[in-house]
Amino acid sequence: MKLKSIFLAILGIGIAGVAGFAFYARQPELPELAEVGRPQFEPETIEKGRVLTAAGYCASCHTAKDGAPFAGNYPVTTDFGTIYGSNITPDPETGIGGWSPEAFRRAMQKGVDRDGAHLFPAFPYDHFSKMTDEDVDAIYAYLMAEVEPVRQQTLPPELPAPLDRRFLQAGWKLLFADLGRYESDLSKSELWNRGAYLTQGVTHCGACHTPRNALGAERDQSALFEGAVIDNWHAPPLTAANPAAVPWSAADFVAYLSTGSTRYQGVATGPMGPVVHQGIAMLPQSDLEAIGTYLASIVGAPDADPAGNQVVIASLEAGRPGRDWRMEPGARLYATACAACHYNAREVSPGRPDLAINSAARLDDPANLIQAILHGVSASEGTSGVVMPAFAGAMSDAEIAAIASHIREGLAGLPAWPDLAAKIAMVRAAGTDH
Repeated sequence: MKLKSIFLAILGIGIAGVAGFAFYARQPELPELAEVGRPQFEPETIEKGRVLTAAGYCASCHTAKDGAPFAGNYPVTTDFGTIYGSNITPDPETGIGGWSPEAFRRAMQKGVDRDGAHLFPAFPYDHFSKMTDEDVDAIYAYLMAEVEPVRQQTLPPELPAPLDRRFLQAGWKLLFADLGRYESDLSKSELWNRGAYLTQGVTHCGACHTPRNALGAERDQSALFEGAVIDNWHAPPLTAANPAAVPWSAADFVAYLSTGSTRYQGVATGPMGPVVHQGIAMLPQSDLEAIGTYLASIVGAPDADPAGNQVVIASLEAGRPGRDWRMEPGARLYATACAACHYNAREVSPGRPDLAINSAARLDDPANLIQAILHGVSASEGTSGVVMPAFAGAMSDAEIAAIASHIREGLAGLPAWPDLAAKIAMVRAAGTDH
C-alpha cells in the first residue's frame, strides 16, 4: 500500500511537471499584419534602426554567401548541427512582412516567432532581451522600410531528433536564458552603463567571447568574456586573462572597433572583420567610447606607456636581425615572407603589427595565427585597405608550422604549441568562409 502511494505521488508530480512545462512552452500565434496596416516610420527612427542593425551584425547570420541581404539561409554551425539564419526581409510569406512590431519584439526579446514557435538559441535573443523596446522597434522600422523583400523559404535545421523540436527550446530557455532588460549599475557612470548596455545587448559580444556549457549555453557570469572557440577561430578573452602583451585600454578598444586595428594588440580579421567594419564601427563615436570604457574596466588595463612595456621591448630586440638570423628554417621563412611588413626597429609602428606581442601569437590556441597565415587578411578586414597575402597555396603545413613556431618561441619567447602540425592540417581542411 505504501509503495503504491509513493508510485502515485511520483506519477502525479511527473504529470504536473509535464503539464506545467507544456503550459510554459505554449506560446500563442500573434495576428498577421496586413500590408496595408503596416506602420509608418520617421526617417530618424529608420536611420537609428540601420545603425543598430549593423551594430548587431544581423546581416552576418541572416545573409547567405552571395545571397540577397537579410534573406536568410546562412548556415550557423553548432556542436549539435547546422541551423540556418531566417529570412528577415519584409516579404509577407517567407519573411517578416506579416509581423507586427509586437511580434518582432517577442522574437527579439523572448525568442518566440509570430507563429508561437520557440527559436533556436543560435539566435542570441538572450542578449537582445536586454534591449529597450524603442531600440528593437527601430530595428524593425529599418528592416520593414529599407530592406528589399525577398521570397525565399528558410531551410530547416539539420539537427538530430529530438533537438530539432521547437517546443524543447522552451526547456533550454527555462534553464539558461535570462530574459530581463538591462538594469543600470548605479555605482557606475552613465558612460559605463551605456557601454554595458550596448556590449551585453545589441552587440552581444558575450555570444562569441564567453565559453559555453555542454548544452550550448553561455556559462555563468564568472566566465563572462573569458574567451571561446568559434568557427575554428579563438575569440580571445575580453578580461584580464587576455594574452596581448599590452593590456587593452579604453582607447585601444575604440581604435579597434572603429578602424579594425590597434597599434599593439592586433587586427580584426576572420569572423571579427565584418563585425567591426560592417557592424560596430557604424555606431557613433560616443557609443564606441562607452563600449571602450566598459570593456577596459573589465580588462583592468594599467595606466602605463606601452612603449615601456618589457614584453614590447623584448619583442623588438628579438626581431632585430643578427648573424644567425636565417640559420633556423622558421626564422628564414619568416624573414622571407613576413618581416618586410612586420619588422619594427625601435618602436611598434601603426599599421605594422608586431607579431610577438599580438594576441594571435600569445593565445594557448594557435588557431588565429594559423588562420591568418593560411588565408591572409583581405582589404575589407583588419586595417582598411591593407592586405596580407594568403599562404595556403604557397606553403606546406610544415613550412607554416616553422613560421608559427618561430613567432611563438623565437620572437615571443613562449612555450611551443603542442600538436601544431595537426592543428594546421585541421584548419586547412576546414577552409574558410571569410
